[in-house]
Amino acid sequence: MMQSRRQSLIEAITNVAVGYALAVLTQIVVFPWFGLKVSLNDNLAIGAIFVIISLLRSYALRRLFERWR
Repeated sequence: MMQSRRQSLIEAITNVAVGYALAVLTQIVVFPWFGLKVSLNDNLAIGAIFVIISLLRSYALRRLFERWR
């Protein structure tokens, strides 16, 4: 069964939201290992930039694969 555009968007948003939480937590842990001191607000902003890119990528790829199917 083909996934609707709305379902694709919901899946992409869910995937990116979970990824965002993991990315921010990872940044908080890993950045200090490399001597990077970043505030929580900066970590959240960095994560948000990647969320937007990831959401667009995920949605576009999902639609592309649905078209091929």
